[in-house]
Amino acid sequence: MQVTSIRDKGVPVSGKQLLQDVSLPALVLHRSALLHNLSWMQEYASRHGAELAPHGKTTMAPQLFQRQIEAGAWGITLATAAQSAVAAQHGIRRILMANQLLGQANMQIVADLLRAGVEFHCLVDSAENVHQLGQFFTAQGLTLNVMLEVGVVNGRCGCRSQQQIDEVIAAVAQYPALALSGIEGYEGVINSDSEQQEVEVFIARLVKIALALKASGQFSSARPIITASGSAWYDLVAEAFAREDARDAFITLMRPGCYLVHDHGIYQQAQQALLERHPEMHRALLPAMEVFAYVQSVPEPGRVIAALGKRDIAHDSMPVPLRVYPQGSSDAQGLDAGYRVLRLMDQHAFLEVPDDHQLTPGDIIAFGASHPCLTFDKWRRLCVVDDRLQVTETLETFF
Repeated sequence: MQVTSIRDKGVPVSGKQLLQDVSLPALVLHRSALLHNLSWMQEYASRHGAELAPHGKTTMAPQLFQRQIEAGAWGITLATAAQSAVAAQHGIRRILMANQLLGQANMQIVADLLRAGVEFHCLVDSAENVHQLGQFFTAQGLTLNVMLEVGVVNGRCGCRSQQQIDEVIAAVAQYPALALSGIEGYEGVINSDSEQQEVEVFIARLVKIALALKASGQFSSARPIITASGSAWYDLVAEAFAREDARDAFITLMRPGCYLVHDHGIYQQAQQALLERHPEMHRALLPAMEVFAYVQSVPEPGRVIAALGKRDIAHDSMPVPLRVYPQGSSDAQGLDAGYRVLRLMDQHAFLEVPDDHQLTPGDIIAFGASHPCLTFDKWRRLCVVDDRLQVTETLETFF
């Protein structure tokens, strides 16, 4: 007897019908929305004179990385040395690790990438880390591209003060093995009552610091990189980078990750705010990611249990029941706000439903998720489907 591998959770098989032939729960990407998002964001960056380096940690699906490169992306952003190695093994030749490179084992991974001809950039925000990198890569006989990271008070990494910036720049200058290839910031950690204003101030400061460093000849190339942009404030970043002085002086690089699949939660809310800032856009990104699962039990009035849990979908906010496909039918019925997930266990979802609901065990519910990063990492294989829910291809992830 052939036993399905544990890596085949969801068992998506190209050419099969999702509702009938795929083991559920399964992570599903809708092909039409995926392709729309792929081209929309690339065109948006291009209109602003920017390059795109999508953050690959969201999906860790090299087949999607390749599509992003083929659509015109400058390169792929990753978060760790191990992720960078996965991308390189699958043909990605230009990598921005939007993080500090620490530890000899991780440095050796990057040294191997450099020897293989990969263009690699990482971040620095302390003189101590710079010295560690300088000593290691000097001994390796290699040159490492490093980028100054500028941060915000109470944020994440990044230099807060001019003194810290000066110390990092001076440390980099001590090592011929290190090349200051650009400057980076991440606005997504800003969280306040005046969030938009603070994001605008931060990006303007980032540009000002970058121009000052360029004027003083600190960068290793005539056109260094300036980069920011998560998946929530990319319009403000694009507009700041489109300023003539920034656009002409730098490779302006945006690196949103979640745009490819979008979501039904935090990024949908962020996009609504973006559309309010830019009503001329009409429609931007489309949710492409859903998790399909069975109705498992209808144990009491007003309560339904679905075969979906924390091991299948992000739960920093509750999944959203979108549609139901009655058992044996491919005709979807929309679910309104009367259907909601109250809580999740490992592999069960507790749904509150109207007393007159028609759900029954064996029905299939399509759930929307909030925060794609924490949904993708629960799956090793996922399926792309067409508008008829036929599986057109399968994708593998490498978390």
